[in-house]
Amino acid sequence: MTAFYDRSQRCRPVSYENLPPGRAGDLAYTRFCSPKWSSRRSHDHAVLTERARFHLRHAHWIEVPTTEGLVQAYVFEPDGGRDRGSVLIAHGWTSEASFMAVFAEQLRRAGFRVVAFDQPAHGRSAQERASLIDCSRALLQVAETLGPIRFAVAHSMGGLALLLAGEGGPPMARAYPFERYVLVSVPNAFGVVTQEFAEELSLRPAAARAYERRLERIAHRPIAEFTAARLLAATGRPALVIHARDDTEVSFSHAEEIVAQCPAARLKAFDGLGHRNILFAPPVIRAALSYLSAV
Repeated sequence: MTAFYDRSQRCRPVSYENLPPGRAGDLAYTRFCSPKWSSRRSHDHAVLTERARFHLRHAHWIEVPTTEGLVQAYVFEPDGGRDRGSVLIAHGWTSEASFMAVFAEQLRRAGFRVVAFDQPAHGRSAQERASLIDCSRALLQVAETLGPIRFAVAHSMGGLALLLAGEGGPPMARAYPFERYVLVSVPNAFGVVTQEFAEELSLRPAAARAYERRLERIAHRPIAEFTAARLLAATGRPALVIHARDDTEVSFSHAEEIVAQCPAARLKAFDGLGHRNILFAPPVIRAALSYLSAV
């Protein structure tokens, strides 16, 4: 039996299998949009977070009002008075900006101004729940408020939020003109992500479809249209796709699909770094720096 604890029912366990499809779909959607409930979050997340936040010591902390609530942003000014342009950093689902602060620090030392932020419902930003659309809208507003931004680096699901802001199609109000992207461990098809979540909850087909329809209503387009390859191609911009061959959360095939469909994208593969350690590996950061510095 797959169950979760419904806060509205005093933490009483609820089985998805025994609910009407519409109700099960609504509850699945709520859980999907609640990063704090995610099974992907490690048991020692709080300890890791406190350690990671140490790396924010060089940043200026700025609260950015957005339509998705107050967003906590962190601005790293370039080292040595150099300014090679600004880089926006977008973290992945269940994470926060501090987990990409090593990336930010190295970019800062290389002369880039770096803007990182906690997605809605993550880190120190507001809200308890957030969708991919909410994150994209917040990302766009952070870029516009703290920009101009030349480049963007994203990890995992943060890459889909980033590319949606770069593409600017429905339901976004407009696109942001990033010059080039670095996509680290980014899934290609959002539909694969939602399907894996439905399987995790053991949703029946009717309930899974009800849950996906909730996502499609706020997206104003079918889930099938949300692929990193399609969004990247629509931006007309180049990208460096970085992925570990041993990634068990987002398989390496996602990176291969993106590059195969986007002539302006190139792939840099690594071994032994998984889905999360890739963010702290010096060779990965050097590859990103080299790519952004080549402009």
